[in-house]
Amino acid sequence: MNQVPFSLSPRRAADRLPSPYRDEATVLQDLLSRLPASLSWPAAMDTARPWVAAVRESPAPFWAMESLLRDYPISSAEGLALMRLAEALLRVPDAATAIALTADQLGKADFGTPAASHHKVISGLSSSVIALSKRFLPDHDHEGGLFKRLGAQTVVAATVRAIQLMGRQFVLGRQIREALSEADGARKVQPQLRYSYDMLGEGARTEADARRYLASYHDAIEHIAKAGVRGAGPEGSDGISIKLSALFSRYEDAQRERVGDTLLPRVWSLMERAAAADINLTIDAEECDRLELSLDVFEALATRAAPRFPQWRGFGLAVQAYQTRARHVIDEVARIARTNGQRFMVRLVKGAYWDGEIKRAQELGLPAYPVYTHKHHTDISYLACAGALIDHADVIYPQFATHNAGTIAAIQSMAKARGATYEMQRLHGMGEGVYREVLKDAGVPVRVYAPVGEHRDLLAYLVRRLLENGANSSFVHQLTDESVPVDTLLASPLHPAAVPGLPLPVALYGFDGTSGRRNPQGADLAVTAERAVYEQAVDAAVVESVPEAPVGGIAATMTRLHGGFTAWNATPLADRAAVLRRAADALEQRQPEFCGLLVREAHKTLGDCISEVREAIDFCRYYADQAEATLASRALPGPTGESNTLHLHGRGVFVCISPWNFPLAIFAGQVVAALVAGNTVAAKPAEQTPAVAARFVALLHEAGVPADALVLQHGEGHTVGAALVAHPLVAGVCFTGSTAVAKAINRALAAKDGPIVPLIAETGGINAMVVDSTALPEQVVDAVVQSAFRSAGQRCSALRLLCVHEGIADGVIEMIAGALQELSVGDPSQLSTDVGPVIDAEAHANIAREVTRLEGSARVIGRAPVGLDVTGHVIAPVAFEVAKVSDLSAEIFGPVLHVVRWSGDADAVIREVNQLGYGLTLGLQTRIDSRALRLAAEARIGNVYVNRNMIGAVVGVQPFGGEGLSGTGPKAGGPHYLFRFCAEQTVTINTAAAGGNAALLAGTSH
Repeated sequence: MNQVPFSLSPRRAADRLPSPYRDEATVLQDLLSRLPASLSWPAAMDTARPWVAAVRESPAPFWAMESLLRDYPISSAEGLALMRLAEALLRVPDAATAIALTADQLGKADFGTPAASHHKVISGLSSSVIALSKRFLPDHDHEGGLFKRLGAQTVVAATVRAIQLMGRQFVLGRQIREALSEADGARKVQPQLRYSYDMLGEGARTEADARRYLASYHDAIEHIAKAGVRGAGPEGSDGISIKLSALFSRYEDAQRERVGDTLLPRVWSLMERAAAADINLTIDAEECDRLELSLDVFEALATRAAPRFPQWRGFGLAVQAYQTRARHVIDEVARIARTNGQRFMVRLVKGAYWDGEIKRAQELGLPAYPVYTHKHHTDISYLACAGALIDHADVIYPQFATHNAGTIAAIQSMAKARGATYEMQRLHGMGEGVYREVLKDAGVPVRVYAPVGEHRDLLAYLVRRLLENGANSSFVHQLTDESVPVDTLLASPLHPAAVPGLPLPVALYGFDGTSGRRNPQGADLAVTAERAVYEQAVDAAVVESVPEAPVGGIAATMTRLHGGFTAWNATPLADRAAVLRRAADALEQRQPEFCGLLVREAHKTLGDCISEVREAIDFCRYYADQAEATLASRALPGPTGESNTLHLHGRGVFVCISPWNFPLAIFAGQVVAALVAGNTVAAKPAEQTPAVAARFVALLHEAGVPADALVLQHGEGHTVGAALVAHPLVAGVCFTGSTAVAKAINRALAAKDGPIVPLIAETGGINAMVVDSTALPEQVVDAVVQSAFRSAGQRCSALRLLCVHEGIADGVIEMIAGALQELSVGDPSQLSTDVGPVIDAEAHANIAREVTRLEGSARVIGRAPVGLDVTGHVIAPVAFEVAKVSDLSAEIFGPVLHVVRWSGDADAVIREVNQLGYGLTLGLQTRIDSRALRLAAEARIGNVYVNRNMIGAVVGVQPFGGEGLSGTGPKAGGPHYLFRFCAEQTVTINTAAAGGNAALLAGTSH
């Protein structure tokens, strides 16, 4: 491979595109104002009506997507079951799990009566084999008798064949040779067809993945070139589509330097061969947070290509119309083309990953969505982008990928008015009916986007296409539904909705401007302007020295807090809640400042810091809401002539002892919970991180907490902490930390004379993730890397023990080893750093000692590289394979993962995990829904996460806390937490004492 030296241009002072988080209505008004005057939607409807009528009179072949969705819409139980089976069944290596998965999914649906009978193969299978499965398959995923097992295997085999058959309809060939042969056959019927082959490259997780995808792309280009399907240059030839994240596992903005060093030469090697063969090469679109980076990569490659291949016009990229910046992307691509004297191919698509973009914006608390929230808003954007492509036709060859008849007709009209050349595109296996009619006009070239790959590799692609095109509102779904009138199907999209289709991320928890909890604002560090604010805050951060509280002064402090309790407890509940809300607002305004301090004092990466500050804000708002909703006095029922009222009030002085791993969020959560319940607080932060605690205490005082209601007590645990716990005036202790210290606190409280003092403790855990053979290995490895190594493994919820089914263990373990090699370990103030140092020298020594022990007793799976220039208390993330679950007896609080293989009964694995005695977090990775629910019910564990990572519990969404050796409960950030900080009082008044029951008598006649 020709390794040409490359480097990306330095980071820009400002992004080339506007913010992705703009007001949707404003963006749409701008787009509508830019629509070409030649666009007449009524005229487009007139053109499209005959196409729709012809498709309905002569439906697409039974294997087409339209027919599949007609028979089994994804909104139905049958459609969902089919989708789940298509996504998972072909990759399951063992018969027992395949039987369990098939039984689980088919048991939820009635495949014997499809909505229509056109889909002959699937319907035939449904009415015979799938329907019979309910008699042969076990009721759950345990093995049945011999007869049932034989019957079940037969049904599973038939279902596998059906899924393979379905897959063949949407993937052109298993290898490029087969795909080229299939394309030649199709061209005998429709000679004007062109193809863009997609080698089904999902995002790489390892360097081995990336090299395999690179070899696959090279092989495809060689075969396409040899096939000699030539038109007038690359525009008339077949070509290839590539996915940048398949060529480099760390294709992301934070790894910009590595993208330049590693990815650019790989893409260049593909471009050289494509240009030499005069075929086209298109870069597929990816998620919003990579868009600016994609343009930087595209420009770097285009600039290099301009003098070397001046006649080649086959380089291009895809643009997703559902992104609110799509129109600007087209203008930017045109600018690059004009600057370099080039002409590019641009494929305009509606877009993939919509649901992922929505969820990311909600989770990060972003100001708006980077995509449109109404489908027809995306249609407006598509038409505006189409007009822009046609306007730039001197430097762009427009390629319109759509299956919407109305959109196709509108494009034809706009292009004809400008005399622009263009092509239409469709997905293989989709849109065949509409394009059968479009192709009757010989002047309209059509290119088929054709996936190529083995059946098991098509799973993610196929399910994504089903989801995108199977929604009830989609044109593809409604096309063959004759209950939908043609004019309804072709109705103009050019009318923006008055309100967004989804509440903004700020309103995720019901906030409407006056009520409900506001989702804390976050930041997208891929946006230059937002990132700069936080980087400046890190540079400006100063870790102030915090004086230690003298042990001899603790008695006076406790007396002061005890004296302040009466007034604070008597403060109206609404006023105490208002203080918390003011504190939340102030913290939100000062978020960069606190993030900078967290980076400097706690050695956290910037992304982790933003999440932590948002969690602290959330605690303040959530507990304020919960206090008003649950702690107010309330009347209780009783006999006539008396009143009964339940009152809750503070207990007195609470001692809150928090850890260094979340020095703001956990510290804040404990303190504000105690305060809003009416207690005064002696707050002892971890000795390693007092500065951020001191700054938050100052913020609370500014928000209205009296000085004698909250006092910071910085010092070592065995001195200051012990003295606080032992003081006679302590009315409660809230602690987060190790199990050993929690037990010591519990013993100290029990040994004291006087009242029985409650302890709220959240402690550690040997947190496990159980993975069966239906899980998607790439998703598993993503979850493992995040859960085990993010925050240097210094989270209570971090993954410590991975239990993988033996059927997929080799592949998962190999992928974990490769993923470890791609981690960046070092200075947490650098955006590129994935894993920073552990908290201090003592923690480093303890973890290093355990790693050395494991090196002598377990097999090293992989270890992240650490550069010679890295300083500080860094532990390289590492994974070991151990023999059995019981080999773990204690938690290693750092980036150390243990992996165990299992076979047989998943329930037995859960029993082994339960026997460890810890009960904090558990991950389950399985596509068998009934298994996930059953294992979760069997687990004696506080937080169970299915098919996702195990960290990042959100206040009010995933209340956090464990049982057994992992804590006392109740869960932090949950609806029961505040009650533990309260004492209860019931007041009963005999209202009839003074002469009788007047109220009763007043309503009684004699």
